[in-house]
Parts: sequence; C-alpha cells; structure tokens
Amino acid sequence: MANYKFFPEIKKNFGFGCMRLPMKGDEVDTTQMNDMVDYFIANGFNYFDTAHGYLGGKSETALQESLVKRYPREQYILTNKLSTHFFQKEEEILPLFEQQLATCGVTYFDFYLMHAQDGAIFEKFKRCQAYETALLLKEQGKIRHLGISFHDKADVLERILTEYPQVEVVQIQFNYVDYEDASVESRKVYEVCEKHGKPVIVMEPVKGGSLVNLPQEAQQVFDDLHADMSYASYAIRFAAGFPNICMVLSGMNDMTQMQDNVSYMKDFHPLSDLEKEAVQKVCNIFRSMNIISCTGCHYCVLDNDCPKHIQIPELFACYNEKTTFHNWNQDYYYHNILTRNHGKASDCIKCGKCEKICPQHLPIRMLLQDVAKEFEQHG
Repeated sequence: MANYKFFPEIKKNFGFGCMRLPMKGDEVDTTQMNDMVDYFIANGFNYFDTAHGYLGGKSETALQESLVKRYPREQYILTNKLSTHFFQKEEEILPLFEQQLATCGVTYFDFYLMHAQDGAIFEKFKRCQAYETALLLKEQGKIRHLGISFHDKADVLERILTEYPQVEVVQIQFNYVDYEDASVESRKVYEVCEKHGKPVIVMEPVKGGSLVNLPQEAQQVFDDLHADMSYASYAIRFAAGFPNICMVLSGMNDMTQMQDNVSYMKDFHPLSDLEKEAVQKVCNIFRSMNIISCTGCHYCVLDNDCPKHIQIPELFACYNEKTTFHNWNQDYYYHNILTRNHGKASDCIKCGKCEKICPQHLPIRMLLQDVAKEFEQHG
C-alpha cells in the first residue's frame, strides 16, 4: 500500500519505531537487528524512526550499523527528532543536529520532528527559534520534511499548527483505548490534524504493550473471533484504518514481533465491522479496570529527573500486573529487584517534575501513593 496521497517516497503505512530494539544485556543485539532490518525492507517497507535519546543514544548508532552502512540511502526513509533534553538555547540546536547526522551516518533526514511538543515545551522551542532553525535546515536540504510529535490536548495542537502552518506531518499517540480518553484526547487531536490538512503518524498503537498483554477477559473477546490474528494486529490495524493516517509505528523487540506485524501490514486491510465491535468490547473492559495507563516511555525518569531515583514506569507496571492479573510474585519483584537500588514509591517527595513531562498527563504523585499502599503497607 503506497502512500501517494501523503508522501510518495513512503512505500507502506507501517514503520519501524526504534525506541525499543532487540537487546543483548545493555547493548543492541546487532545480529538480530540486522535480520529485522533485512526482513522489513525485503517485505517492501522503508520507514525508520529514531530520536537522539532513544536507548541512551544507542538507537541512532544501531541504525547506522544495521541500516545506513548496509543499504543505499534512497532505499530507506529515516526520521529523527529535536528533543528538549539536549538543548537549552538556540545556538545549541545546530551542533546537536549535526551530531545526529553524524551519529546516524547520513547527510540529511527525510523527516525531522520537533519532539514531544506540549504547551510548555512548545514555548521553549519558540524562545529558542527551533522551528525557524529547522525550516532553515529544510531550505538547505538537510531536512526533507518538517513535522512534530505531540503530547498534549487538542487546543495546544491547534495553536501550534496555526502559528506554524509549515509543519507537514504530526505524530500522535493513537490507539483504541486512548481514542476517547479525556486525558489523551486522541480523537480530538486527530481531528485537529484533519482540520489543518496534516497527515498523521501514529505512535504507541499498542499502548506500550498494554494492548498485547491483555487481561484474560479481553483476550477472550478476540479469541472468540476465531481469526488466528495476534492481539497486536487489532490495535495496529485500528490505528491504520483512519483516512488521514499515513503511518503507524511499532517498536519491535525481536523477529517474532516483526514477522507478526509484517504479516498483516504487508497487504493492509482495515478492521471489519465484527472486529470493530470486538475492539469496542475490549475498550469497555479496560475502562472498568483500575489500570495505570503508563506506556513505559520513561520520559519521567530520563536524565535522572527523579531526585529519589524512583523507577516510575517499572513500579506502575508492577502495580498493574499485581492488581489486574493477581500475580503475587510482584511483591518479591517490587522489594527485591525494582527498589533494591532505587527509590520506593513512598520515597516520592512530590516535587512534580515527572508530571510536567508525562505524555499521558498522569497524576504520578498520587498514583505512587497507590503503589506504596499496595506494596509497602505490610513492610
């Protein structure tokens, strides 16, 4: 499925998101990464997405080794981002950009996104002339397309696209659980993109794995379809089925995930009416459960932002596992693994730094109190 409606250089509507990669210890498993890149390209896909901070910088270097050094430049689309953690003033942006080009081993990026835009970060980007700098780089041919990735409410996106109509594409969090969620506003954000005529790239289509590792009741809904499809397939195809979506990204940790995703995106078909009904039932199940909707992006703990070094995403995952699936092994995991060398939930000093950067706008301080009650009330 070519995307001639949007960007003719993009071959299909499915992309390799490189925030999560196959790992061997603390390093990217180059052998498996090579195999995954080869499989992806051999099946007609060509879109790769990274950012300077992904995997502590190892995502960019892995792409240079497994993709850039092994394939002609015209055979792939490479997207990178300008992330707020890595610059504080205007004059730091160009050196950072040149470093990204060098780390990836390319002379231009096909797409370059103003990363994780929300109300506060957008104001910083404006003060630092970040959009203007990116537009200059586009004039110089070092960026082919300028876009943004977005983590805020619809009214903020309206303001950004009104002030910078030069933005060509918007990357948003979009999945069937968040579609009508009041904190994420996926539907409303998507509608703002439509209003401004901006094609959409989807991130978090499986909500950090939450729509793959489903509770038993939700699994049964999809199993009853007898379709021999993975749980991920319903989430990714849900997102890809909207008319203004040009690309759905998936972060894949191994070849099994790659093969599964490729199997239904190589010749994409939107959800049937029966599948849409099943998705709605699963949404209702999720809404009835007390699940912390953390996607595990780790923005809240990047660069040691948490002064107490609390592993917030891991603690939330531990809490969900215990309260949703009644996995009592999580008590051991909490006390002996997650908090052995890091802060406990009760150590939170409520500074609020994590909440300011959370893409999901979660009340993290309050949720950590729930985690502390669940795991620490008995010592």
